[in-house]
Amino acid sequence: MSADTASIDASPRSISNYVAGRWTAPSGTGSLPVTNPTTGEPLGQVPLSTGADVDTAVAAATAAFPAWRRTPPVERARVFFRLKHLLEEHKESLARSLVIEHGKNLDECRGELQRGIENVEHACGIPTLMMGDVLEDVAPGIDCEAIRQPLGVFAVVSPYNFPVMIPLWFWPYAVAAGNTVVLKPSEQDPITHQRVVDLAEQAGLPPGVLNVVHGDREAVTALLEHPGIAGVSFVGSSQVARILYRKAGAAGKRVQALGGAKNHMIVLPDADYDLVADAVVSSIFGSAGQRCLAGSVVVGVADAYANIRERILDRSASLRVGNGLEDGVDMGPVISARHRDRVMGYIDSGVKDGASLVMDGRGARVPGYPDGNWVGPTIFEDVHPDMAIGKDEIFGPVMGMSKADTVEDAIELMHRSEYGNATSIFTTSGRAAREFRYHAGISMIGVNIGVAAPMAFFPFGGSRGSFFGDLKAQGRDSVEFFTDKRVVITRW
Repeated sequence: MSADTASIDASPRSISNYVAGRWTAPSGTGSLPVTNPTTGEPLGQVPLSTGADVDTAVAAATAAFPAWRRTPPVERARVFFRLKHLLEEHKESLARSLVIEHGKNLDECRGELQRGIENVEHACGIPTLMMGDVLEDVAPGIDCEAIRQPLGVFAVVSPYNFPVMIPLWFWPYAVAAGNTVVLKPSEQDPITHQRVVDLAEQAGLPPGVLNVVHGDREAVTALLEHPGIAGVSFVGSSQVARILYRKAGAAGKRVQALGGAKNHMIVLPDADYDLVADAVVSSIFGSAGQRCLAGSVVVGVADAYANIRERILDRSASLRVGNGLEDGVDMGPVISARHRDRVMGYIDSGVKDGASLVMDGRGARVPGYPDGNWVGPTIFEDVHPDMAIGKDEIFGPVMGMSKADTVEDAIELMHRSEYGNATSIFTTSGRAAREFRYHAGISMIGVNIGVAAPMAFFPFGGSRGSFFGDLKAQGRDSVEFFTDKRVVITRW
């Protein structure tokens, strides 16, 4: 299927598997609806692939691997240079398509596309990134060299919250390194990434190098258990990440499983309070809270709490909820009615557990969109780590606010969480920021930054209950994950 400008639009389309360079219907007859979360309108039916469909995709990837591995890295890189250009050319139409199937606003979708493009751009450097090392005369007349080689077929299982960017965290690096890939996208918003696959084909990616199977748990289980899969990259909830890590590891596969989060944002009395309010509100309510780097609990230290409270409430109250394609909309819907009900349930539990609800988003309505999955900005005070809203990943526009007497108390509060994905401190003190970095024990740390998102050339991933594996997404960690070091010792 060609990917000319006309095909890269925001209209509904059929959803199919992509195997050996062709869009094909899977063997199973089951399907799930894909709906516009803003309007409730149907966008299509995503097919539920079977184990047999996974077998077919893995076979195609296996068959494509030898020739792709023999393709010089500089030639593989040229495919990604062309893909980067095509993604930039179609960025606006892809972003509009993403608004329709995901719900976040247009600027957020443009940002997602840009972050994905940056990973494609970084993968273009694979000839340098895969370079090995050599040392002559490790012993008399003996040389030693270390080289990197691809491993075969990798599986990628991605979530709904960044349906374009997160797959691009993984498969460009895997493919640029000489591997082939079977991708299982989220069943909730798989349409826009189909257009990315069209563009990859147009960029010159050979048949079978990238394959797509749609589905649910059955397809994922088949990938985890398949003997032809060398490794698995996953992003989703910590509960699923933990299970996936154990199953894939037991099958002898490499695993990088990125899980959930409960990100604390700590504000010291010397902070710039206006900057804090802007950063906190954007972090927690951006993308309707549906991102693993979203802030969740704001901890005001000493006098900082009173100084940020009203600023945060004022800015949150000014947010406009609506259709992300319309100008001036700050926050769209959550992904589904089911997820909306889940978020509402957490708000109910926060009230029941005794937290003070100072801004209630349960009554959010948007004129003209009665079937949208709306949850407005919601803020609780007096949130404690033993409450569900203080310990669970809600993945919605719900902020908890807590007080601490000292920064040490704030860090102790943060450490009571099982997660370790991201955290931020707001201060004008370099000493305080350095001490926080030293003691935080969290993988991604922001200093006066609301969303501590690393660029493509740095690793992305959490710690503790937020990450299962050794090598993280993006950057050199990706090259390490998708290749194996071979050490050659030579005497002539």
